[in-house]
Amino acid sequence: MATTPKIRPRALVRASGGPRYAVALAVDAVGTGLLRPFLLLYGVTVLRLSAPATGIAMTVGVVVGLGCLPAVGRWLDRGARSTVVAASMLVRVLGVALLLATPAGHVPLFATAVLFLGIGNQAWPAAHAALVATVAHGRERDTALAAGRALRNAGLGVGALLATACLAGGATALQVLAAVTGLAYLAAAILAWSVRLHARPAAARAKDGNAGPPPRMGALLGANVIYAFCLNVPEIALPLVLVTQLHASPVWSAAIFVANTVLVVTLQVPVTVLMSRFSRRTVLALAGVVLAASYLGFLVATSLGHGWGAPAVAAVSVVCTLGEIVYAGSATALVTALAPARVLGRALARFQLSTGFGLAVSPAAITALAPHGSAALWGSLAAGTLLSASAVATEKP
Repeated sequence: MATTPKIRPRALVRASGGPRYAVALAVDAVGTGLLRPFLLLYGVTVLRLSAPATGIAMTVGVVVGLGCLPAVGRWLDRGARSTVVAASMLVRVLGVALLLATPAGHVPLFATAVLFLGIGNQAWPAAHAALVATVAHGRERDTALAAGRALRNAGLGVGALLATACLAGGATALQVLAAVTGLAYLAAAILAWSVRLHARPAAARAKDGNAGPPPRMGALLGANVIYAFCLNVPEIALPLVLVTQLHASPVWSAAIFVANTVLVVTLQVPVTVLMSRFSRRTVLALAGVVLAASYLGFLVATSLGHGWGAPAVAAVSVVCTLGEIVYAGSATALVTALAPARVLGRALARFQLSTGFGLAVSPAAITALAPHGSAALWGSLAAGTLLSASAVATEKP
């Protein structure tokens, strides 16, 4: 059993890429929080598109954006690090510029803008993880990745709160928020590029050898598709259940979302450090068990009906968030530990592809299962997650 490392803020900042990179992450996250939660509203309110057309364009943008990942992985394996992170931010600047230039009623241009935003959103996680893995090693790397996620969630929360306060301004306020988001992405890209971090692929090949493709990690990648559903539970599944099945006030959904954000920001690093005494694979399997238990808890909570149902769902959501925290703190860290340095970029790109696919299909899966009752929704999620956890635990390295 490994010794639990101590949390030293200065060392953690260095392991995460340094002060300038930390500022870049914060600026990028705040900018994302200003626009991403309200992109559907922008299409409907500012561009006067129908809600179905806006939703389809957003879904297509996310799915097609996944196609950039193989190229991102190869670019990372040639040694690029901060340049790829900066590029993922710059391509979103282009997406925001197209969004601002889109005339009312023009679906194709809106879809193109969303595509560029999707490319940046899909490329960033792999590029960020590769950068941190180049700076930090061992369990310090795991903690640095957790700190990056906590910082990003804090920035997203701040951005969303600022945007919510400005929404009373209507369509004009949304356009201003989009413009500020573009400026934030540009500033973050400049800061990230200024770090000028580059890996040495030749040294990695000499250390790891030249033979063989990236590790397949088939069970891990397949399981990750199901694990990623947990990231959409607070935003999609719980509001849907609370409003349509329990007929609860939307305030409950908002409170659960805020609590989820606060818990991730405050507990992501401490929980990741606490779990570092166990193997990453064991921790990831444990995350699946915790998530499955929370899904069964939601099944019981929704059976309580109106009155006690909403408070019970809110209480169980804390367990679900803890499962999410354990999952997020171990999954990417496991990939960086399994992949040889010479193919780290491609391994991270494959992992992000599985995450992105899970996030893309989970809204459709959740909304398709929900009308068939709580047992169909939460029972299916629990069974799938337990099977995924079993696959992770039994997969041979």
